[in-house]
Amino acid sequence: MSYLVAVSLLWAFSFGLIKDRLAGLDATAVAALRLLFALLVFLPVFRPRRIPPRTAVTFAAIGAVQFGLMYVLYLAAFRYLQSFEIAMFTIFTPIYVILLDGALARRLPVNAILAVLLAVVGAAVLQWRSGVSPSGQIGFLLMQASNLCFAAGQVAYQRLRPTVTQTTDAGLFGWLYLGGLLATLLASLATTEWADFRPDSSQWLTLLYLGIFASGLGFFGWNLGATKVTAGTLAVFNNLKIPLAVTVSLLVFGESTDPVRLILSSACLLAALFLAQRSSPERS
Repeated sequence: MSYLVAVSLLWAFSFGLIKDRLAGLDATAVAALRLLFALLVFLPVFRPRRIPPRTAVTFAAIGAVQFGLMYVLYLAAFRYLQSFEIAMFTIFTPIYVILLDGALARRLPVNAILAVLLAVVGAAVLQWRSGVSPSGQIGFLLMQASNLCFAAGQVAYQRLRPTVTQTTDAGLFGWLYLGGLLATLLASLATTEWADFRPDSSQWLTLLYLGIFASGLGFFGWNLGATKVTAGTLAVFNNLKIPLAVTVSLLVFGESTDPVRLILSSACLLAALFLAQRSSPERS
């Protein structure tokens, strides 16, 4: 669980950086560059010949869905939604995690279901607002597709990783980033004018930080943590980063928030985490 806590804190800083430093840049290009830098981090330990081609393709496909397609759908939703609506509609990811895992395991533990519902309520207390934009239905569907991609990748990695013994997580993860990079590059061919993509020096530093740490080490730590906890705990952690991000924005970036909502949200999510951990013991 320590991996998920560390990554949640790491990602809590990313939201403010993206808002403050990368405004105006083509979003699909940003996603592609983040995954490129993430891949470069793992190239020194990438050993493509250590696993069979079929396994390599499988994990590249996981990365294409969890990172690449997720980013493409997520960024497409910005055409139909305001920023607060994007954040608001991410809160349903835990539902997809527990339902996908339950479908594969052919069982849904009651404590895990209650934990996920409490996690969604906790996030909604902090994020939910009325007055969704007129085109919000399309954006909502895009966001749920994005959430489903991220959830599917987590569950797939959690279940398939133990079947690969020929290499370490670090050695395997290059395939996920390669798959994600290819997916975003294909999308960028249709959406990005690369000749006009000219970040300044501060934006390049931000892209490097986000690519190396938030995407590179962050996604790696998240999926590694996913293999060490139950599906219920993993589901809850998908929303735990929301109050953490708000707290960081309040303390570090000087933004305002409703302290009562923040306290209620945090309490709900901590209770959800307690319930999830009671559903079954953590993995070894």
